[in-house]
This record gives sequence, C-alpha cells and structure tokens, in this order.
Amino acid sequence: MALLVFDLDGTLIDSAKDLAISMNATREHLQLAPLDPQLIYSFVGNGAAMLVKRALGPDADEELNKTALAFFLQYYRDHALEHTRLYDGVRELIDELAQNHTLAVLTNKPVKISRDILGALGLGPVFQPVYGGDSFPTKKPDPQGLLTILRETQTAAADAWMVGDSGVDVQTAKNAGVRSCGVLWGFQPDGCRAENPDLLIDEPGQLFKFLSAEAMRLREPA
Repeated sequence: MALLVFDLDGTLIDSAKDLAISMNATREHLQLAPLDPQLIYSFVGNGAAMLVKRALGPDADEELNKTALAFFLQYYRDHALEHTRLYDGVRELIDELAQNHTLAVLTNKPVKISRDILGALGLGPVFQPVYGGDSFPTKKPDPQGLLTILRETQTAAADAWMVGDSGVDVQTAKNAGVRSCGVLWGFQPDGCRAENPDLLIDEPGQLFKFLSAEAMRLREPA
C-alpha cells in the first residue's frame, strides 16, 4: 500500500470556471474591470489570499486586499459547484486506488470549501485526511501539511506520493522527502514540468498503471 496525497484544483477537480467567475465578481464588486479567465487560472495554486492579491495587482493596499478576500470567499462558497466537476478519468482512478491505497488531499484552498466540494462530488469519505490552506500556519510548498499526513497515517516518506498539477506540489513533495507525480491536465502544466517530478502523466489512468507495475516489480523474487 502507498499513501497518495492529492492536490485539489487542477488535479482532481476542474474548478477553473467557478474560480474565474468568482474572482471577476469580486473585481466587479470593487468597480474594477474583469480579467481574462486564462490570466486568473495562472494565479491559482498558492491559496485564496494570494489569488486575490495577484488578481488585484501591486497597487492594491492591504485593506483593499482584505476586503476583496472576504467578498471572494463568500461568493465562491455560494457558487463553488456551479461548473466544477471531476476531470475525466479521475473518478475511475480514485475507485481503483481506494481498494489498496490510503488517499488524502492537501490543497491550498480553504479546507471547509474543499471538503464541501469533495462531499458534493461523492468523494468525501474516500479521502482521509483532507487539509486545506487554512489548516496550518503555513501553506504548500512548506512541507508541514504533508509531514502531518505522513505522521497521522503512519506512513514512511518512501511509501508516499504527492500528486498535483503545479510546481508548488512538486516542491512540497521534495520538501517533505516524498515522491511526486505531476499531472499535465491542470492549471499550470509548464510549472509542474519545470520542477522535474518523479513521474509525469497526461491522463489519470497512467498513475494506476504505474503503481500496479511497481507493485508487481516489488513482488518479484530477487
């Protein structure tokens, strides 16, 4: 058995449209012009506060960022599941992996929203534990969250993988001493590839095939 710790946005779920709509609703609330959704997607990965800060730009002061973050979080909570879905092949992958592996989620998205989304998509019970960007004093790529999951699941670093779509996820894995699997269907494939993950896949089923082949190899007599 391996422990597989998944990122959420851009890895398990395609939340791009809901995030872009929520961010542009925030800008409209502040009487600012909307941004190109593709630009907003490039801001995702370091948590809601950083997403808002990047979307408002360097001229926004701390008070404006704080006001915008509060509006964004409330709006997103109310609209987070209007367009969000699992990526093709993810449900099948999770169903296969859950039979023989421990699955967890570590995201920089707020934890309550993350759990609500997983629950609504029918995956709440599958991932234990689920931690978000407000679960610890630090966020990914700091390894605190991943190290906590290793400790709570009593898993050695050598038996764990971090699976994500961004360079932040690969860096987190390296900082915690676990292997990394980068996925190329998410928000930041170039950043993910640039960090040289241990495994790079372009469709979910490839992860199951790799882990199955690795298990067979380990069972072979020396």
